[in-house]
Amino acid sequence: MTGSEESPSFRLAYVPGVTPSKWVRIWNERLPDVPLTLLAVSAAEALGALRGGGADAGFVRLPVDGEDLSAIPLYTETTVVVVPKDHVVAAVDEVTAEDLADDIVLRPLDDTLEWERPPGRPAIERPATTADAVELVAAGVGLVVVPQSIARLHHRKDLTYRPVTDAPESRVALSWPQDRTTDLVEDFIGIVRGRTANSSRGRSQTPAEAKAARSGKAASSDKGAARHKPAAGRATGKSPRPGAKNAKGAKKGKPRRRS
Repeated sequence: MTGSEESPSFRLAYVPGVTPSKWVRIWNERLPDVPLTLLAVSAAEALGALRGGGADAGFVRLPVDGEDLSAIPLYTETTVVVVPKDHVVAAVDEVTAEDLADDIVLRPLDDTLEWERPPGRPAIERPATTADAVELVAAGVGLVVVPQSIARLHHRKDLTYRPVTDAPESRVALSWPQDRTTDLVEDFIGIVRGRTANSSRGRSQTPAEAKAARSGKAASSDKGAARHKPAAGRATGKSPRPGAKNAKGAKKGKPRRRS
């Protein structure tokens, strides 16, 4: 850890399509005294927010350029094409980039997909945002290819989407400045990676947390046998199951009469 001080709060940036609610809920359960502030940023703004100190960490779309930011890839999204419901593409389960060759495919300026050769015919002008591109799709101007979560984010009743099987995929990652890997950042990394609250790789505990943890451990060590294992000869309060065996292996029941 390179951070020497913890900030009194944690600022988490996230790009469109990412839903951080699960991780925020766990944070609030584990660190109720450290407020977490969510910052919605565009994909183009995300890295700048991290570098400029506007956020402690953020969910971004790869790639992350430069060596000053650390990143942990989390998941990969399916890429889809958004089309009007009456478009021919809506009649099939999936398409390839070649299937879109005759269509105008809009490429918004905030597009994060890394194409070697974009599909379809280019529009005269590129829309400023993906939201603008979706509006143009609804107006019948063209189609747009985006990560599936973005298509869901901009859902409209008059539009649908289908997977593009050979399109570049979009990867979501957790990123943060390397020189500001604070204890709180380590905490959030642990949450995202699914570590338990008692993981040794989590944040250093406060004195109060450490005392509570030690007390709980001591209670478990000192009283665990009495709590979990009844002493010899002590009734457990449960009736034996029919056919259960006693300590010597004989079945309980009426003794046999000797002949």
